[in-house]
Amino acid sequence: MSNDAALDDPYLWLEDVTGERALDWVRARNAVTTHALAESSEFLALQARLLAIFDSQERIPYVGKHGEFFYNFWRDAQHVRGLWRRTTLAEYRKPAPDWDIVLDLDALAAAEGENWVWHGAEMRRPDRTRALIALSRGGADATVVREFDLTTRAFVPGGFVLPEAKGGMSWRDADSVFVATDFGPGSMTDSGYPRLAKLWRRGTPLDTAETVFEGRSADVSVSAWRDHTPGFQRDFVSRSVTFYTNEQFWLRGGGLVRIEKPDDASASAMREWLLIELRSDWMLDGRTLRAGSLIATRFEDWIAGGRSVDLLFEPGERTSLAGFAATKHAFLLNVLDNVRNRLYVVTHGPDGWTRVPLAGAPDVGSVGARPVDPDESDDCFLDVTDERTPTSLLLGTLNTTGALNTAGTPDAAAPPELLRQLPAFFDASGVAITWHEAASDDGTAIPYCQIGRERRLGRDGRRGRASTALDGSAPTILYGYGGFEVPLTPGYKAAVGAGWLERGGVFVVANIRGGGEFGPGWHQAALKAKRHKAYEDFAAVARDLVARRVTSPAHLGCEGGSNGGLLVGNMLTTYPQLFGAIVCRVPLLDMRRYTKLLAGASWAAEYGDPDDPQAWEFLQRYSPYHGVRAGSSLPPTLFMTSTRDDRVHPGHARKMVARLLERGHAPLYYENIEGGHGGSANSAQAAFMSALAFEFFRKQLG
Repeated sequence: MSNDAALDDPYLWLEDVTGERALDWVRARNAVTTHALAESSEFLALQARLLAIFDSQERIPYVGKHGEFFYNFWRDAQHVRGLWRRTTLAEYRKPAPDWDIVLDLDALAAAEGENWVWHGAEMRRPDRTRALIALSRGGADATVVREFDLTTRAFVPGGFVLPEAKGGMSWRDADSVFVATDFGPGSMTDSGYPRLAKLWRRGTPLDTAETVFEGRSADVSVSAWRDHTPGFQRDFVSRSVTFYTNEQFWLRGGGLVRIEKPDDASASAMREWLLIELRSDWMLDGRTLRAGSLIATRFEDWIAGGRSVDLLFEPGERTSLAGFAATKHAFLLNVLDNVRNRLYVVTHGPDGWTRVPLAGAPDVGSVGARPVDPDESDDCFLDVTDERTPTSLLLGTLNTTGALNTAGTPDAAAPPELLRQLPAFFDASGVAITWHEAASDDGTAIPYCQIGRERRLGRDGRRGRASTALDGSAPTILYGYGGFEVPLTPGYKAAVGAGWLERGGVFVVANIRGGGEFGPGWHQAALKAKRHKAYEDFAAVARDLVARRVTSPAHLGCEGGSNGGLLVGNMLTTYPQLFGAIVCRVPLLDMRRYTKLLAGASWAAEYGDPDDPQAWEFLQRYSPYHGVRAGSSLPPTLFMTSTRDDRVHPGHARKMVARLLERGHAPLYYENIEGGHGGSANSAQAAFMSALAFEFFRKQLG
């Protein structure tokens, strides 16, 4: 296909997001899908069960500490849009805390006639009596930001208000904020994000705000913020040149001081330290620092030209850094070791840096650690989970040897405190979690996690009711993502358990290249012209499931969303013989026009620029929209997206379905009129969309 031929697109009209002709088409397709999937008693029962899970009062109310209070945002059946509320730690320890309601979003939406969706709040420091609250219409990425008074429980008359746009606003001090938003023509990048960062002072018009940094239209975005850590307050500017390259500056005395580092590395100032995470090898003073490493140096020394660094983490063949955070006296490293989390405590003393495993953390599939208040303590929240074990929330304090003990007793031999645990939302008896590897086309070993009932035989040799036999008959969903250095790790998936595992299905998560499971190299192995590697990996896992007699193509489905939608779109057009059904959510599918649609230009570093003829040569090979053929046999496919998704344009899914219909195929399609990139704006919508997918798989896979 030539570059010019790719422009011959009869369905451009479906890119008109809210055009009446396009929405009429959407409503017609929605009606077909609703009739096919959403009217059976099985669907209605599953939808009700999923909604009960999503709205359960027994869910963990996760909190963040701000001053003396612990804040939570909560949705349930009575509060569809949600409550922003707070409590004390003493109350939070109780089974039924006394919550102080700060903002009722349902009441606000009703009073203002807006479909507000919560997008978070930033407290003003150090007093924490004001907040900047971000609200989205219908769940889109674009938000309205408004100043809120936590004393009066009201938005501040004449306070800071940022009109709807992508970007944001953050506190600099009591009477000024940093703003990156749409300031009018020429102020946004080609990706649809701000290219200007400004300082806006209270009582002045927004259009008089002082520009502190100006990027280029070809950049992804620009932002500015203040680090409010007591004793280390500094202002910073970041320029994202591409999705994976950036420049960072210290805004000092009205001037910019560039933080020297590789363009593809990220830098974080934490108290007196500067931490740099590498995405490629870096030769520094004759020493090679490997991609995926985390190094530390003193911030002031680095700015002054010193180049002495210490290595806090270096990756192995199957280990990578999943994240890091600071407590008052230490750093917490979260390391993925063969896709299992391992936590380490790193401290600096007279003899330099020490790193020890975090003692007291449970050894399960997935563990995450969050500092409670790094300005004040070494307290940490721990989230502990795996695919069949309900998530637990623990609270502990790091002691002097790196052990995690009961909060408030750092040197006592006491385990961390269990604050909350989810109930068992599905029957996990007999469910096994097993890890396997498939050989991709080039021989690379691709790990995958399989979750499902164990094979169990009664004394008479017959299968037990809750068993899944290894005879190729198990209905199986294969899930993947494989992009943007995002790892897929174990976690308790209540909806998957109730909607699939409990009904005898098998669920499989593939850790294919393009993700972040094994560091930058694992991601870079599937970039641009090498993208096909991710698809070969996913197909290899599908074949391995069949070879191991877990399932067969007629009983094997696959699912993915966003970049994962591009993944399963390629399964549809390139590997249709491997699958009996496909669910493709909020997908990226037209690789010829993706850079012209919403945030698509920001992803050129991941996929390549289709306006470059050489890049189009490989892009068209994995552009599902251009790979649909008439007369070919394709598995049944359900496409789902959202009108309010202002990240991945709904036109991708719309046009793909139109082309499939034109060429004799019969896909199903459902577009939620709200929901943003997540696909849903509230629990009811989430339950409906999830039930659609499970019901589709149930009907197609058995």
